[in-house]
Amino acid sequence: MDKHWYVVHTYSGFEEKVKISIEEKVRLKSLEDRIGRILIPTEKIIELRGKKKRETDRKFYPGYILVEMALDDDTWHLIKNTMRVTGFVGGAKPVPLPEEEVDIIVQQMERGPMPQVRSQFDKGENVRITDGPFSNFVGFIDEVDMDHGRLRVMVSIFGRQTPVELSFSQIEKAQ
Repeated sequence: MDKHWYVVHTYSGFEEKVKISIEEKVRLKSLEDRIGRILIPTEKIIELRGKKKRETDRKFYPGYILVEMALDDDTWHLIKNTMRVTGFVGGAKPVPLPEEEVDIIVQQMERGPMPQVRSQFDKGENVRITDGPFSNFVGFIDEVDMDHGRLRVMVSIFGRQTPVELSFSQIEKAQ
């Protein structure tokens, strides 16, 4: 029987528990030949908190998982009757995802996109420079460059507002 990829809607935040539950049911009912991989599409995000970097996973599609399966009454009921599953995308007669779309998602997960940096700093916020030649200067954020992990901070030097390029790790929020 041919397996295709289907999108299953779950309660948001319960994707991992649904995946584990489906895998357990498949094992108990010996349906390994009809239900294959189950994916929760995620990407790596690097968060900067103070001077610490923390790597976390962010879901591409919160509340959805991808299931590779041969759709028949048994597999449909197994998935549909799993706790915290609200149904298939497509309703009572789910439509399989095109293979090209699944390949793109799988490649993005395997190779992993360049880690995105998420900062706790916003434009207009007052900050204190903690590192470099302008250490202990206070200014405000004029521009946030998420792609390069840099900020432009306006500081007062000799009474004039001067832009200073800094990395996220060189500043902290002003008290």
